[in-house]
Amino acid sequence: MQFTLNNTFLKELPADVHLENQRRQVLNACYSYVNPTPTAAPQLIHYSPEIAILLGIDEATAKTDDFLAVFTGNKNLENATPYAMCYGGHQFGHWAGQLGDGRAINLAEIVHQNQQWAIQLKGAGVTPYSRTADGLAVLRSSVREYLCSEAMFHLGIPTTRALSLCLSGNQVMRDVLYDGNPAYEKGAIVCRVSPSFLRFGSYEILAAQQNKETLKTLVNYTLKHFYPECSPNKEGYIQFFKKVSDKTLKMIIDWQRVGFVHGVMNTDNMSILGLTIDYGPYGWLEGYDKNWTPNTTDAQHKRYAFGKQGNIGGWNLLKLANALYPLIEDAPALEAILDGFRHEYPKQYQSMMLQKIGLTDNQPDDASLINQLTENMRHTQMDMTLFFRNLTAFNPN
Repeated sequence: MQFTLNNTFLKELPADVHLENQRRQVLNACYSYVNPTPTAAPQLIHYSPEIAILLGIDEATAKTDDFLAVFTGNKNLENATPYAMCYGGHQFGHWAGQLGDGRAINLAEIVHQNQQWAIQLKGAGVTPYSRTADGLAVLRSSVREYLCSEAMFHLGIPTTRALSLCLSGNQVMRDVLYDGNPAYEKGAIVCRVSPSFLRFGSYEILAAQQNKETLKTLVNYTLKHFYPECSPNKEGYIQFFKKVSDKTLKMIIDWQRVGFVHGVMNTDNMSILGLTIDYGPYGWLEGYDKNWTPNTTDAQHKRYAFGKQGNIGGWNLLKLANALYPLIEDAPALEAILDGFRHEYPKQYQSMMLQKIGLTDNQPDDASLINQLTENMRHTQMDMTLFFRNLTAFNPN
């Protein structure tokens, strides 16, 4: 397969100076070089013709051994150098330090029809950021990510995409019920596609290391390639943060629109482009319940429950603001943007909900109308999706 590569991430950002694939703390770097772990007997389960076209892959190529080898990690693209990204993050409200791509490996950045796409294998093996994990993924979770990312896109929700789903041929040990009885499952690899996989945590880790120079380099890189309307100076950084805030707000309102619950809104799972990223324990509301979460780890405190996603989005933006502060040193400007998010979220939520019931003009009692509606749905355990679908068939005449 021949692609036009434009590996800006590798060319313009600092690499880990250590080349061995050993779990370690990485300093003064945005990524580490690492090759995928070869798979035993890979098989293609499915690929998305729609995403293949975005990347310039035709149907005949998608059915070749070459395609299978590349997108299961058994062969590198010509002139490509795979790598794992370094980032940190706040997990469940606490700083977790270095995290990084523990089971994801970026193959390359592809340019096709003036669009650039980063392609990444999830479940492709151990990286320096794998910590105590094996860097692999199982079929059941890979199917969920493959299907959901494409479903979300076609629901009009900003998201990463997926090119292919393959069996690795390996057996992977997992405790599926978290009951202390792990068993082997089929291993799988998903090829994820996005303009970038940068996260809030990509900036947080550099701020935590007090590495202002690399932080500035990364922010300027982000502006150059994804926010070119923002200048690489204080005013531009403030504008950049406002745009990230707006994109994050839109994404969460879209989640609420369809009853989607991300499940793990840690800052390392927040895209700097406002995309839904990292499909772990996600789910959709059935019976309407603002306190519902699909994440069993979060079952007690419900930090990332459906009704809290707006507040958590604001909290995560606060952590990003703290990371960017060394470049801006203007707390009032950042606080104004955060206050704007907090005030705008309920307004946009109400507007979205009014549209769902066929109303467009805001009235003084609209907020109480929406509250009464959702409270009635909660009491009756009404299925959110079915309710609004059936509402479209209502004939007032």
